[in-house]
Amino acid sequence: MQLEKGFKFAATLLASSFVLAACGSTDDSTSTEDSDTADTTEEAGTDSTELQDGSYSLEEQNFDENGWRVVFDMTVSDGQITESNYDYENEAGELKSEDEGYQEAMKDKVGVGPAEYLPDLNGQLEETQDPSEVDVVSGATHSSESFVEYAQQLVDAAEEGNTETIEVNN
Repeated sequence: MQLEKGFKFAATLLASSFVLAACGSTDDSTSTEDSDTADTTEEAGTDSTELQDGSYSLEEQNFDENGWRVVFDMTVSDGQITESNYDYENEAGELKSEDEGYQEAMKDKVGVGPAEYLPDLNGQLEETQDPSEVDVVSGATHSSESFVEYAQQLVDAAEEGNTETIEVNN
C-alpha cells in the first residue's frame, strides 16, 4: 500500500516537472532583451504607427429603436489624441448627453446617465491614448463596447491620415 502511494507521488512530481519545463523559456538572453525593449517602448508611450494630426469623424447611418445614432469626432495634435467627442444624436440633431429627460430616466434605471458616462469614456481615451485601455462603464455596457470599437476605427484612420468620415451601416 505504501509503495503504491510512493509511485503515485513520484508520478505526480514527474508530471509536474514536465509541465513546468514546457512552460519555461529556452533562450533567456533573447527573452530578456525582448522584454527590455518592450518595456522601454511602452514607457515612452510610443506605438509602432504614429497618429497623424487632424480631425477624424465617424457616424452611424441609421437611428436605433430609441431614435439615436452615434456621432464621434476625434482630434489628433502632435501625434496625440487631444479631443474625443463620442455622443448620440436624434433626428433633430439634439445630443443624448444634453437630454435631461433621458439622463434622469437612465440614471433612475441603471444608476448612470449619458451626461456622466459619455464624458468618462471620452476622458479615458484622451488619457490612455488606446481604445483597448478604456474601461467599460457599469450601467452603460453597450455604449462602452460601441465606444471602444468605434474609437479603434478612428485611431486606425488617424494612423493612415484618412480624414474622410467613417460611415457605419448599423
